[in-house]
Amino acid sequence: MGKKVDTYLEEAVDNIRKDREVTKELLNDAIKWLAKDESRHREIGITLSKYVETLQRSNEQLVKVANLMTKKEGSDKLTAADMDGIYEMISKEESK
Repeated sequence: MGKKVDTYLEEAVDNIRKDREVTKELLNDAIKWLAKDESRHREIGITLSKYVETLQRSNEQLVKVANLMTKKEGSDKLTAADMDGIYEMISKEESK
């Protein structure tokens, strides 16, 4: 893959991180609002599930980007170290 693809991969990862940050902020705000009165769950439950789905999709996107980068390096299989790295990256993003 050329330099242009590298640029796109970097941009994709940056976008994923930004999207995750915004989604986490929205999710945290919604949880705080819900915590004031549990009966609000009916009003916002579906929205909360959409936020969680968004975070899950971003995890999938990170895995796809990692797969592309692995192919770029000449191997189309992820090693155990690659999988551990991906897991650590996802866990770190989720704990922020």
